[in-house]
Amino acid sequence: MSPFRTSNPLSVLLAATAAAISLMVAASAAGAGTGGAHAPDTPPPTAPAPSAGVAAPAPAGVHSSSRLYLRAGLSLDRSRETRFKDRDCGAPRPGHFYGCGPGVDGAPFSSLGDFGTIAGIELGIGYVASPVLRLDATAEIRPKFSFEGRSNYLRQHPKTVSADASSLSVMLSAYADLPGYGVPRLGPFSPFVGGGIGLSRIDIDDMRLDFPVTVVTIPGGHRTNFAWMLTAGLSTSLGERMTLDLAWRYTDFGAVETGRGTGQTVCRDEGCGRASSYPVPETYARLATHGLHLSIRYSL
Repeated sequence: MSPFRTSNPLSVLLAATAAAISLMVAASAAGAGTGGAHAPDTPPPTAPAPSAGVAAPAPAGVHSSSRLYLRAGLSLDRSRETRFKDRDCGAPRPGHFYGCGPGVDGAPFSSLGDFGTIAGIELGIGYVASPVLRLDATAEIRPKFSFEGRSNYLRQHPKTVSADASSLSVMLSAYADLPGYGVPRLGPFSPFVGGGIGLSRIDIDDMRLDFPVTVVTIPGGHRTNFAWMLTAGLSTSLGERMTLDLAWRYTDFGAVETGRGTGQTVCRDEGCGRASSYPVPETYARLATHGLHLSIRYSL
Protein backbone atom coordinates (compact mmCIF):
# COMPACT_ATOMS: atom_id res chain seq x y z
CA MET A 1 0.00 0.00 0.00
CA SER A 2 1.27 3.47 -0.85
CA PRO A 3 2.66 5.46 2.13
CA PHE A 4 0.56 8.41 0.96
CA ARG A 5 -2.75 6.60 1.42
CA THR A 6 -4.71 7.60 4.49
CA SER A 7 -8.15 7.04 5.86
CA ASN A 8 -8.54 10.79 6.29
CA PRO A 9 -6.37 12.56 3.67
CA LEU A 10 -7.99 15.94 4.25
CA SER A 11 -6.60 15.91 7.80
CA VAL A 12 -3.12 15.28 6.41
CA LEU A 13 -3.47 18.14 3.90
CA LEU A 14 -4.71 20.62 6.50
CA ALA A 15 -2.14 19.52 9.09
CA ALA A 16 0.70 20.07 6.58
CA THR A 17 -0.52 23.58 5.80
CA ALA A 18 -0.99 24.43 9.50
CA ALA A 19 2.53 23.18 10.33
CA ALA A 20 4.07 25.29 7.58
CA ILE A 21 2.19 28.40 8.71
CA SER A 22 3.33 27.83 12.30
CA LEU A 23 6.96 27.55 11.18
CA MET A 24 6.74 30.78 9.18
CA VAL A 25 5.12 32.71 12.03
CA ALA A 26 7.74 31.37 14.45
CA ALA A 27 10.53 32.38 12.09
CA SER A 28 9.09 35.88 11.79
CA ALA A 29 8.79 36.23 15.57
CA ALA A 30 12.33 34.93 16.10
CA GLY A 31 13.68 37.44 13.62
CA ALA A 32 11.89 40.30 15.38
CA GLY A 33 13.12 39.14 18.79
CA THR A 34 16.80 38.72 17.87
CA GLY A 35 17.31 41.36 15.21
CA GLY A 36 18.79 43.88 17.69
CA ALA A 37 20.52 41.45 20.12
CA HIS A 38 24.30 41.75 20.85
CA ALA A 39 26.76 40.00 23.12
CA PRO A 40 26.45 41.49 26.66
CA ASP A 41 30.10 42.60 26.76
CA THR A 42 30.11 44.19 23.33
CA PRO A 43 28.48 47.58 22.79
CA PRO A 44 26.08 47.64 19.84
CA PRO A 45 27.37 49.43 16.76
CA THR A 46 26.06 52.88 16.17
CA ALA A 47 24.15 53.14 12.87
CA PRO A 48 24.12 56.47 11.07
CA ALA A 49 20.84 58.30 11.43
CA PRO A 50 18.76 58.15 8.25
CA SER A 51 18.10 61.33 6.39
CA ALA A 52 14.75 62.92 6.96
CA GLY A 53 12.00 61.27 4.92
CA VAL A 54 14.23 58.32 3.82
CA ALA A 55 13.10 54.81 4.84
CA ALA A 56 15.32 51.74 5.19
CA PRO A 57 15.14 49.51 2.11
CA ALA A 58 12.83 46.48 2.11
CA PRO A 59 12.68 43.45 -0.21
CA ALA A 60 10.82 44.19 -3.43
CA GLY A 61 7.08 43.86 -3.06
CA VAL A 62 7.21 43.42 0.73
CA HIS A 63 6.08 46.04 3.24
CA SER A 64 8.96 47.02 5.49
CA SER A 65 7.05 46.19 8.71
CA SER A 66 6.61 42.46 7.95
CA ARG A 67 8.15 39.55 6.10
CA LEU A 68 4.86 37.62 6.05
CA TYR A 69 2.44 37.84 3.12
CA LEU A 70 -0.80 36.29 1.96
CA ARG A 71 -1.22 34.79 -1.52
CA ALA A 72 -4.34 34.33 -3.64
CA GLY A 73 -4.22 33.01 -7.17
CA LEU A 74 -5.87 31.39 -10.17
CA SER A 75 -4.43 28.68 -12.41
CA LEU A 76 -5.33 27.35 -15.85
CA ASP A 77 -3.52 24.14 -16.76
CA ARG A 78 -3.57 21.66 -19.61
CA SER A 79 -3.11 18.00 -18.75
CA ARG A 80 -0.65 15.77 -20.53
CA GLU A 81 -1.85 12.69 -22.40
CA THR A 82 -2.31 9.76 -20.03
CA ARG A 83 -3.51 6.16 -20.06
CA PHE A 84 -5.80 4.26 -17.66
CA LYS A 85 -4.54 0.69 -17.31
CA ASP A 86 -4.29 -2.25 -14.94
CA ARG A 87 -1.65 -2.37 -12.24
CA ASP A 88 -1.10 -6.02 -13.18
CA CYS A 89 -2.73 -6.90 -16.50
CA GLY A 90 -1.67 -10.54 -16.16
CA ALA A 91 -3.32 -11.16 -12.80
CA PRO A 92 -6.26 -13.60 -12.90
CA ARG A 93 -9.69 -12.01 -12.67
CA PRO A 94 -10.74 -10.08 -10.71
CA GLY A 95 -7.11 -8.92 -10.54
CA HIS A 96 -7.35 -7.08 -13.87
CA PHE A 97 -9.98 -5.11 -15.78
CA TYR A 98 -8.47 -4.40 -19.20
CA GLY A 99 -6.10 -7.34 -19.67
CA CYS A 100 -2.71 -7.39 -21.40
CA GLY A 101 -3.72 -6.97 -25.04
CA PRO A 102 -2.12 -5.83 -27.24
CA GLY A 103 -4.64 -3.25 -28.44
CA VAL A 104 -4.93 -1.74 -31.90
CA ASP A 105 -2.17 0.78 -31.04
CA GLY A 106 0.26 -1.93 -29.95
CA ALA A 107 -0.02 -1.04 -26.25
CA PRO A 108 -1.67 -3.26 -23.63
CA PHE A 109 -5.46 -2.90 -23.45
CA SER A 110 -6.18 0.47 -21.84
CA SER A 111 -7.93 3.83 -22.26
CA LEU A 112 -5.84 6.67 -23.74
CA GLY A 113 -6.87 10.32 -23.35
CA ASP A 114 -6.37 13.37 -21.16
CA PHE A 115 -8.02 15.45 -18.43
CA GLY A 116 -8.44 18.53 -20.63
CA THR A 117 -8.08 22.07 -19.30
CA ILE A 118 -8.14 22.35 -15.50
CA ALA A 119 -8.92 25.54 -13.56
CA GLY A 120 -7.81 26.00 -9.96
CA ILE A 121 -8.12 28.44 -7.04
CA GLU A 122 -5.19 28.89 -4.63
CA LEU A 123 -4.82 30.45 -1.16
CA GLY A 124 -1.74 30.52 1.03
CA ILE A 125 0.74 32.30 3.23
CA GLY A 126 4.39 33.11 2.60
CA TYR A 127 7.55 34.30 4.30
CA VAL A 128 10.38 36.40 2.84
CA ALA A 129 13.46 34.62 4.18
CA SER A 130 15.87 37.04 2.44
CA PRO A 131 15.86 39.54 -0.43
CA VAL A 132 16.37 36.60 -2.83
CA LEU A 133 14.40 33.77 -1.18
CA ARG A 134 10.67 33.36 -0.50
CA LEU A 135 8.83 30.42 1.08
CA ASP A 136 5.14 29.55 0.52
CA ALA A 137 2.58 27.20 2.02
CA THR A 138 -0.48 27.01 -0.25
CA ALA A 139 -3.64 24.99 -0.76
CA GLU A 140 -5.29 24.72 -4.17
CA ILE A 141 -8.64 23.28 -5.17
CA ARG A 142 -9.59 22.16 -8.67
CA PRO A 143 -13.33 21.64 -8.29
CA LYS A 144 -14.12 19.82 -11.57
CA PHE A 145 -12.33 18.44 -14.59
CA SER A 146 -12.97 15.45 -16.84
CA PHE A 147 -11.12 12.58 -18.43
CA GLU A 148 -12.03 12.02 -22.08
CA GLY A 149 -10.45 9.23 -24.08
CA ARG A 150 -10.86 6.04 -26.09
CA SER A 151 -10.13 2.42 -25.32
CA ASN A 152 -7.95 0.49 -27.76
CA TYR A 153 -9.93 -2.73 -28.15
CA LEU A 154 -11.36 -2.54 -31.71
CA ARG A 155 -10.17 -0.38 -34.60
CA GLN A 156 -13.56 -0.43 -36.33
CA HIS A 157 -15.51 0.75 -33.28
CA PRO A 158 -13.41 2.98 -30.98
CA LYS A 159 -15.00 3.20 -27.55
CA THR A 160 -15.29 6.55 -25.77
CA VAL A 161 -14.27 6.61 -22.10
CA SER A 162 -15.21 9.41 -19.70
CA ALA A 163 -15.21 10.33 -16.00
CA ASP A 164 -15.40 13.52 -13.91
CA ALA A 165 -12.76 14.30 -11.28
CA SER A 166 -11.69 16.90 -8.70
CA SER A 167 -8.58 17.51 -6.62
CA LEU A 168 -7.27 19.25 -3.51
CA SER A 169 -3.55 19.80 -3.01
CA VAL A 170 -1.17 21.47 -0.56
CA MET A 171 2.34 22.54 -1.52
CA LEU A 172 5.40 23.85 0.32
CA SER A 173 7.38 25.92 -2.18
CA ALA A 174 10.56 27.98 -2.42
CA TYR A 175 11.19 30.82 -4.89
CA ALA A 176 14.43 32.53 -5.89
CA ASP A 177 14.15 36.16 -7.06
CA LEU A 178 16.81 36.22 -9.78
CA PRO A 179 17.84 39.93 -9.72
CA GLY A 180 19.50 39.15 -6.38
CA TYR A 181 21.74 36.70 -8.26
CA GLY A 182 22.72 39.22 -10.93
CA VAL A 183 19.97 38.52 -13.48
CA PRO A 184 18.75 41.89 -14.82
CA ARG A 185 15.21 43.08 -14.31
CA LEU A 186 12.97 43.36 -17.37
CA GLY A 187 11.73 46.91 -16.92
CA PRO A 188 9.23 46.77 -14.01
CA PHE A 189 9.32 42.95 -13.97
CA SER A 190 11.51 40.79 -11.77
CA PRO A 191 12.14 37.19 -12.97
CA PHE A 192 11.97 34.29 -10.52
CA VAL A 193 12.13 30.49 -10.47
CA GLY A 194 10.76 28.06 -7.93
CA GLY A 195 9.80 24.55 -6.98
CA GLY A 196 7.67 22.78 -4.43
CA ILE A 197 6.61 19.47 -2.93
CA GLY A 198 3.39 18.42 -1.24
CA LEU A 199 0.36 16.15 -1.28
CA SER A 200 -2.59 15.89 -3.64
CA ARG A 201 -5.89 14.10 -3.17
CA ILE A 202 -7.66 13.24 -6.43
CA ASP A 203 -11.27 12.00 -6.52
CA ILE A 204 -12.73 10.45 -9.67
CA ASP A 205 -16.39 9.57 -10.28
CA ASP A 206 -17.63 6.36 -11.90
CA MET A 207 -15.97 5.74 -15.25
CA ARG A 208 -18.14 5.03 -18.32
CA LEU A 209 -16.96 3.01 -21.34
CA ASP A 210 -19.31 3.24 -24.33
CA PHE A 211 -19.14 0.16 -26.56
CA PRO A 212 -21.14 -0.21 -29.80
CA VAL A 213 -23.80 -2.41 -28.15
CA THR A 214 -23.18 -2.06 -24.41
CA VAL A 215 -22.20 0.50 -21.76
CA VAL A 216 -19.72 -0.55 -19.07
CA THR A 217 -19.43 1.35 -15.79
CA ILE A 218 -16.68 0.86 -13.20
CA PRO A 219 -16.67 2.50 -9.75
CA GLY A 220 -14.86 5.74 -9.01
CA GLY A 221 -12.24 6.13 -6.33
CA HIS A 222 -9.77 8.44 -4.65
CA ARG A 223 -6.07 8.50 -3.91
CA THR A 224 -3.65 10.72 -1.98
CA ASN A 225 -0.23 11.14 -3.63
CA PHE A 226 3.11 12.83 -3.34
CA ALA A 227 3.07 15.87 -5.68
CA TRP A 228 5.71 18.27 -6.96
CA MET A 229 5.97 21.32 -9.19
CA LEU A 230 8.46 23.56 -11.03
CA THR A 231 7.76 27.15 -12.02
CA ALA A 232 9.29 30.24 -13.64
CA GLY A 233 7.76 33.67 -14.02
CA LEU A 234 7.77 37.43 -13.57
CA SER A 235 6.65 39.59 -10.66
CA THR A 236 5.88 43.30 -10.52
CA SER A 237 4.91 45.67 -7.72
CA LEU A 238 1.33 46.97 -7.58
CA GLY A 239 2.02 49.31 -4.67
CA GLU A 240 3.58 49.32 -1.22
CA ARG A 241 1.95 46.05 -0.12
CA MET A 242 0.86 44.19 -3.28
CA THR A 243 2.85 42.21 -5.84
CA LEU A 244 1.54 40.50 -8.98
CA ASP A 245 3.08 37.18 -10.09
CA LEU A 246 2.57 35.63 -13.54
CA ALA A 247 4.21 32.24 -14.02
CA TRP A 248 4.38 29.08 -16.10
CA ARG A 249 4.10 25.98 -13.93
CA TYR A 250 4.56 22.22 -14.42
CA THR A 251 2.90 20.00 -11.80
CA ASP A 252 2.92 16.25 -11.27
CA PHE A 253 -0.04 15.21 -9.10
CA GLY A 254 0.66 11.47 -9.05
CA ALA A 255 -1.90 8.77 -9.82
CA VAL A 256 -5.65 8.98 -10.45
CA GLU A 257 -7.23 5.69 -9.39
CA THR A 258 -10.64 4.14 -9.98
CA GLY A 259 -11.99 2.01 -7.16
CA ARG A 260 -12.14 -1.69 -6.46
CA GLY A 261 -15.78 -2.78 -6.47
CA THR A 262 -18.54 -3.90 -8.79
CA GLY A 263 -18.59 -3.14 -12.50
CA GLN A 264 -21.77 -3.21 -14.55
CA THR A 265 -22.54 -3.92 -18.20
CA VAL A 266 -25.84 -2.60 -19.55
CA CYS A 267 -27.20 -3.27 -23.05
CA ARG A 268 -28.18 -0.38 -25.30
CA ASP A 269 -31.14 -2.40 -26.64
CA GLU A 270 -33.08 -5.48 -25.58
CA GLY A 271 -31.53 -7.75 -28.22
CA CYS A 272 -28.08 -8.08 -26.63
CA GLY A 273 -29.09 -9.81 -23.42
CA ARG A 274 -29.51 -8.84 -19.79
CA ALA A 275 -27.38 -6.55 -17.65
CA SER A 276 -24.55 -8.11 -15.67
CA SER A 277 -22.40 -7.25 -12.65
CA TYR A 278 -18.90 -8.48 -11.76
CA PRO A 279 -16.00 -7.56 -9.46
CA VAL A 280 -13.35 -5.19 -10.84
CA PRO A 281 -9.97 -4.06 -9.45
CA GLU A 282 -8.46 -0.59 -9.45
CA THR A 283 -7.18 1.00 -12.65
CA TYR A 284 -4.92 4.03 -12.67
CA ALA A 285 -3.44 6.84 -14.78
CA ARG A 286 -0.86 9.57 -14.10
CA LEU A 287 -1.96 13.21 -13.89
CA ALA A 288 0.58 15.88 -14.89
CA THR A 289 -0.20 19.40 -16.12
CA HIS A 290 1.46 22.57 -17.37
CA GLY A 291 -0.02 26.04 -17.67
CA LEU A 292 -0.33 29.59 -16.39
CA HIS A 293 -0.60 30.73 -12.79
CA LEU A 294 -1.65 34.28 -11.84
CA SER A 295 -1.48 35.37 -8.20
CA ILE A 296 -1.28 38.38 -5.91
CA ARG A 297 0.91 38.64 -2.81
CA TYR A 298 -0.25 40.99 -0.03
CA SER A 299 2.31 41.96 2.61
CA LEU A 300 0.97 41.86 6.17
